[in-house]
Amino acid sequence: MKIGVMLPLGGEDGPGGTMPGWRDVRAVAESADQSGLDSVWLADHFLYRDPEGRVYGMHESWTLLSAVAAITTNVELGNMVLCASFRDPGLTAKMAATLDEVSGGRLILGVGAGWHDPEYEAFGLPTDHRVGRFEEWLEIVARMVRGETVTFDGTYHSVREAVLDPAPPHQIPILIAGHRPRMMRLVAQWADAWNTAWYGAADDKVDEKLGLLRDALDTAGRPADAVSATVGIVVSDPNQTAVPDPDARALNGTVPELAEAFTAYQKLGVDHLIVSPEPMTPQSVERIAEAKQLMGE
Repeated sequence: MKIGVMLPLGGEDGPGGTMPGWRDVRAVAESADQSGLDSVWLADHFLYRDPEGRVYGMHESWTLLSAVAAITTNVELGNMVLCASFRDPGLTAKMAATLDEVSGGRLILGVGAGWHDPEYEAFGLPTDHRVGRFEEWLEIVARMVRGETVTFDGTYHSVREAVLDPAPPHQIPILIAGHRPRMMRLVAQWADAWNTAWYGAADDKVDEKLGLLRDALDTAGRPADAVSATVGIVVSDPNQTAVPDPDARALNGTVPELAEAFTAYQKLGVDHLIVSPEPMTPQSVERIAEAKQLMGE
């Protein structure tokens, strides 16, 4: 089972609950790259507005991911997940091909339909028919990154003989996040990987979500191993200062206990575990890497 970590993006992800800068993102990414972890991930938001109206700012995630690609050599890189509403499908495919070139074939193109209305409204984006828009967007992106010349005339998106030139140097895997029936149908149709998040310890709820993937693939007539199962979990470090708003679901045991918790996910059939550390520091990354190493002993 692969194990990766989320990188700081904005809000209170930085040291002491501050807005992280590039130096902070780079430090966590380099720690993951050098410690033996398998991947690094960035969320994709313009902003987050909580129910009380407080706004948390965010850096633009694709720009950060491109920078991370240039300063790492080992880890896979992805968005968890790129919001289809924010970028034109043809542009997204071009961006993916270029970042895959920069990274030497380490990109996982994580995508989703989006969900946070306040950022849509703030930036003048439509909130209607999100899945319908995503369905058209996804077909264009997937076909382009897989080498097709695409002509598509939909309700929301259209392209004419769109092609990636230069073509991606590698086959770019597509990861889709979601669990509702319509999204699972799209996963079975287009995805190489699928994500469900966020959890603490492995339990029946996680297994139930994994069952949705198995059922979707069976319905679509695809092999059970055709789409990798990825799961996002939250892990906190009791030896560091707590984050301003800790997640009640977070795993917070010792390193050997984390190794046992990771192994429980592996036994459920998870292919790739994506950890959101609290706090997002190099120390947290090293602790997660130690737990990963213990799994093999």
